Amino acid sequence: MSSIKNMQNKLFKNDGRCLIVAEISANHGKDFSKAVAMIKAAKKCGADAVKFQAYTPDTLTIDVDSRFFKIAHPKWGGQTLYDLYKKAYTPLSWFKKLKKVSDDLNIVFFSTAFDKATVDFLETVGVPLHKIASFEVVDLPLIEYAAKKKKPIILSTGMATFNEIKDAINAARKGGADDIVLLKCTSSYPAKPEEMNLRAIPDMKKRFKCSVGFSDHTMGIATPIVAATLGAVMIEKHFTLSRKIKTPDSFFSIEPQELKSLVENVRIAEKSLGGIHYGLSPEEKKNLIFRRSLFVVKYIKKGEYFTEDNVRSIRPSDGLPPKYLKAILGKKVKEDVEMGTPLNWDLIK
Repeated sequence: MSSIKNMQNKLFKNDGRCLIVAEISANHGKDFSKAVAMIKAAKKCGADAVKFQAYTPDTLTIDVDSRFFKIAHPKWGGQTLYDLYKKAYTPLSWFKKLKKVSDDLNIVFFSTAFDKATVDFLETVGVPLHKIASFEVVDLPLIEYAAKKKKPIILSTGMATFNEIKDAINAARKGGADDIVLLKCTSSYPAKPEEMNLRAIPDMKKRFKCSVGFSDHTMGIATPIVAATLGAVMIEKHFTLSRKIKTPDSFFSIEPQELKSLVENVRIAEKSLGGIHYGLSPEEKKNLIFRRSLFVVKYIKKGEYFTEDNVRSIRPSDGLPPKYLKAILGKKVKEDVEMGTPLNWDLIK
């Protein structure tokens, strides 16, 4: 499909346009119609792709109520991992329908896979790539298995050390992945801007020889815009129709108007980067007239001298450049010169 090819071009052909992904995650609240509404809203806001998560509580953990499985978190605490994932997961029966909705809207649909079975399941759905989450980036057998599907693979690097990122890349390459995107990520919810370390984005690209994007969990839209200016090929941001609709991820997700603003500002940032250029832009050429130049500011008779009293650097730019002022001062005037005359070499004796 053209949308898939466009997405892959944006990600891997370095055309300078960042892929913006609305992460739906758990924000549908187990309501299929809301999931559809979120895809439509993401498209309307200008997002390039939507992302879901393919798991069930039983593929992520086990239903045990012991201290090992209790969550300590301001928003998620007081329950077990199993209880949280039971509330948050997307029914697998939705995926092919959601993919169809996305295809009809010409917005890319893909998903995070959390085990080999969901990798295989997503293959039947027809996703164009496979995403591995930060918490699974140490699961090297999973990464290698996903890579064997011969599709682009995205590796989120939250919590990962330098060596763990290397291991993950090696596993993907061992599996046969040619296109690998790393996502700079801080796995806290919400994340603090001062913990983003976005200067790592160009460094990661250089060190790991991969394209690099940004999976963002901060509040607001400032950090993704900065990431785009640092070369991020992809921005992933959790998205909700409203934070007033309480779901496990809603408290750190952005709303439609914020997503729209994010897209618009990233596109502005991309345009503003341009290339390395010195000199005038086409628009600047129109304003050259407002530059300063040397003008006669008092009537001068023939044979008198140019002085700081009768020659000044002022706007507009019709006279000699101001750098010649010292060379002209003290020289004689060839002819009578009216006030407001742009200074030129023909007036100097």
